[in-house]
Amino acid sequence: HVQLVESGGGSAQTGGSLRLSCAARTGTFRSACMGWIRQVSGKEREGVAAINSDGDTSYADSVKGRFTVTKDTAKNTLYLQMNSLKPEDTAMYYCAADLRRCVLARTVWNYWGQGTQVTVS
Repeated sequence: HVQLVESGGGSAQTGGSLRLSCAARTGTFRSACMGWIRQVSGKEREGVAAINSDGDTSYADSVKGRFTVTKDTAKNTLYLQMNSLKPEDTAMYYCAADLRRCVLARTVWNYWGQGTQVTVS
């Protein structure tokens, strides 16, 4: 049983900010990569951001300069700070872990959380 629990989603106005959090079990947090995925019903999932064990990050072009992924190893918690939000950011956001890869173009995402909804209008 792997547990990833997201929180912090909700509604925001265009140009506003939200911070998502992901609480993980220690074993999951020690994965090579932790990140965030988003999906709109009927569309393919999109990798948003990832961070490896060294703190190196990778972002989708659509969010570069606006979103920042960070982690607090002591708390086994992953964060996604979302600024300058746009309606196009509306989606279900999932916390995820990849055992080996941490470049968005190659991530498999072995484990997923239950998701938290973000709505921007």
